[in-house]
Amino acid sequence: MEKNIVSFTHVEKKYEEEYVLKDITFELKKGKFYTLLGPSGCGKSTILNIIAGFTQPSSGVVVLNGDNAINTPAEKRKVNTVFQDYALFPHMNVFDNVAFGLKLKRISKQQIREKVKTALQLVRLNGFENKETTEMSGGQKQRVAIARAIVNEPDVLLLDEPLSALDLKLRTEMQYELRALQRRLGITFLFVTHDQEEALAMSDEIMVMKNGEIVQTGTPMDIYDEPINRYVADFIGESNIVKGRMLSDYLVSFAGKRFVCVDGGMNTNEKVDVVIRPEDLTVTDADAGQIQITVETQLFRGVHYEIVGLDQSGNEWLIHSTKKTESGKIVGLTFQPEDIHIMRLSETEEDFDERIEQYTTSVNADEKGADFHG
Repeated sequence: MEKNIVSFTHVEKKYEEEYVLKDITFELKKGKFYTLLGPSGCGKSTILNIIAGFTQPSSGVVVLNGDNAINTPAEKRKVNTVFQDYALFPHMNVFDNVAFGLKLKRISKQQIREKVKTALQLVRLNGFENKETTEMSGGQKQRVAIARAIVNEPDVLLLDEPLSALDLKLRTEMQYELRALQRRLGITFLFVTHDQEEALAMSDEIMVMKNGEIVQTGTPMDIYDEPINRYVADFIGESNIVKGRMLSDYLVSFAGKRFVCVDGGMNTNEKVDVVIRPEDLTVTDADAGQIQITVETQLFRGVHYEIVGLDQSGNEWLIHSTKKTESGKIVGLTFQPEDIHIMRLSETEEDFDERIEQYTTSVNADEKGADFHG
């Protein structure tokens, strides 16, 4: 059985009367790459700070390596953090920055030299020991920060949006390096980001957050292919989300037509959200399409054309296609049953739809009454 390095059970954090975290429960296994994904202010960094010991939860249980961590001070936890701004000491060279934590432990100079050398090799900075950090690029500074964290041999490495200050090319390179480094070290990484591409590229498991809660947990493929609700579908990649109705198991109605799908277990005639990813739509001749759209715009994105069009029901469709078309043209769209993903509406969405339906019925009745009496 895989060992739990970290576990949260019903953890909450509030400041005065405002909740930052609400009923957070999860487990982190040894040697896996986890990502907390969500917008700014959703509570991601607060979870890191609780694990690191910088913040105390208002309630709940936090366990590190099988021990209740609530009363364990930060310096006693086998946890290290890599911050967004690197947090390097500008008056120290690379060696002294990386060795700082080891010196506090009062281990021998020989051990420090060996550990620093190994850590710098792991982040591909061999020979940089005497380099001033103020003379280094952003990517090199990030590697120094990571080396300083891993040199202490933590059980968990916390990474708080560490790539957000880098340019796109360097950020992509560092994604590969971080993933490879995690596999070489075999320790647990908990990565915080608001960038869904980073989360999908690097993670073994993603926890999607919203307003202090974990909305969905799963592998990148699970979350991308089977989002639990509209929020997750929108946050994880680009999506076409249209209103539909489940007619029966494996049969759904949307865009004015019926389609076979692979989802079941819902109520007959239940209102649902239907998700189809842009890359799962194929552009064809209008007569051959399962849905017909009028092309509104088309942009060339290098590897594909990004096409936006409207169907006869007024739904907007985004398509990623290698096939060029033109604005104003009517084209067809085809897709497979497994490309259709069905999501139950949240309670608030159901209530909203119900109110709109009741309002529309009421207005129509009033209009008919006015016509009759008029």
